[in-house]
Amino acid sequence: MGTYGKKSIDELLLEKGFISQAQWEQAKIEQQKTGDSIFKVLPRLGFIRQDQMVAFITDNTDIPRIELEYLLIDPKLFEIVPEDLARKHLIIPALRIGNSLTCAMVDVFNVYLQDEVASKTGLTIEPAIATEDEIKKAIDQYYGGGKMDGILKDSPKSKQEGPQEWEEISISRAQDNSEEAPVVTFINTMITKAVSEGASDIHVEPEENTLAIRFRIDGVLHLQTSPPKEYQAAIISRIKIISNLDISELRKPQDGRIQMKVDNKRVDIRVSSLPTVYGENIVMRLLDTSNIRLGLEQVGLQPPMLGKFRGLLDRPNGILLVTGPTGSGKTTTLYSAVSTINDPQYSIVTIEDPVEYRLPGIRQTQVNLKVDLTFANGLRAILRQDPDVVMIGEIRDAETAQIAIQAALTGHLVLATLHTNNAAGAVTRLLDIGVEPFLLASSIIGVLAQRLVRLVCKGCLGQGCTNCSMTGYKGRTGIYELLSFDEKIRSLVIKKSSSEEIHRMALSTGMQSLRDNGMGIVAQGLTTKEEVYRVTQDE
Repeated sequence: MGTYGKKSIDELLLEKGFISQAQWEQAKIEQQKTGDSIFKVLPRLGFIRQDQMVAFITDNTDIPRIELEYLLIDPKLFEIVPEDLARKHLIIPALRIGNSLTCAMVDVFNVYLQDEVASKTGLTIEPAIATEDEIKKAIDQYYGGGKMDGILKDSPKSKQEGPQEWEEISISRAQDNSEEAPVVTFINTMITKAVSEGASDIHVEPEENTLAIRFRIDGVLHLQTSPPKEYQAAIISRIKIISNLDISELRKPQDGRIQMKVDNKRVDIRVSSLPTVYGENIVMRLLDTSNIRLGLEQVGLQPPMLGKFRGLLDRPNGILLVTGPTGSGKTTTLYSAVSTINDPQYSIVTIEDPVEYRLPGIRQTQVNLKVDLTFANGLRAILRQDPDVVMIGEIRDAETAQIAIQAALTGHLVLATLHTNNAAGAVTRLLDIGVEPFLLASSIIGVLAQRLVRLVCKGCLGQGCTNCSMTGYKGRTGIYELLSFDEKIRSLVIKKSSSEEIHRMALSTGMQSLRDNGMGIVAQGLTTKEEVYRVTQDE
């Protein structure tokens, strides 16, 4: 057992309560029977999880942690460390600098193991730690002794125009040892890791000397392990190929899409490329269509606001807006609202850009600018389809707003999103784009503004653990303010009053602000005051 400082690792494990004395003694007996390292035996007996053991050693020694699932390894290293040696000692060569070879291993304190590898490779061995499962998976992946699900096939789909049902990319292991094989593996494992961690976006960002990878998790970007800079062109080209982008076009922004299954989850990926001075920047928006939680309770609406919002949804006509900045969960709330009123007696039709989730029983149309199917044109066509309820993905211009108002005034319930900071701001936003005040006053029935706040991690209650990547937060929920249009609010709208005046009037008549709603979530112990302040800074 390794010793660092005055106490050995086993003494620290016992002292800090990770294992009991009885468990330690049982593990020593098992170790004598099998001859395995104590670091394999303790997790195998269920006394400590593999990731906990690895984290403990990393925290209490100077041995680095290597996340093999997200590391792009030079294929030449597998010629230096043959497969039989890797399987015998459960090691993976990870990085070579000169005559120094860093190897991921479980038994990081076994100097005899390191001496044997050094003797057979002729290199100095620097140990790094990874879990036993990670190393076994990597050996199967890189040496070809097993199958790794999740590698995207090399054959790209043909170009198609406009909205369509995309062929789902099947999954197989790369069949060769060419330079492309580690790139394919890297992209697959990057996506798999992002999905497993609940990321909403993957950023692939070329810089002068590096290729940065960041995941947006619960609304915050987190830097990941970066692949070598020399793989940049191959990685970006690969992403462009599988998302049906033109790999020969490097000067213009492009948009594409990938549809795939990751761990039996159906994931739609929207891909955006943007030329920069150091190469094309790629952002991949992940939509886990198998994991969407639809329902007004599920998105965080709580009594009494929930009851008021349901009351607005029961209205036969009018415009109900959901507002907030990009990434605040507006679309999910809109889908939840539509699902709440979805009933065979109603005809519900949507116009979206894009259609993010398929809803049974609802007619969904996707904007397609190539055939002039805009929000406005699509909305006009929808109104000829005898709908009861119309959902508009976003009101972006005066023309769409005017048609939405026309629909509301002629007996339709219209649900739409709008980019504003608060509920009152929706009024001034629509006035600014040219909508007449009296039309707004007579058509809008309510505005729901929202933000997303991170939830305190249930595993550690905010202290930070491996489950929440040491952030203290895991998952998100919504906070809201609901502006219902009464005679006082309508009077201010007709007078073209400022959003501040409308906001003050709404508060004086009982509206709960975003921040106050958030503090109610804090009182329940679900989030923190700092998190609520972070997302409501504009208040």
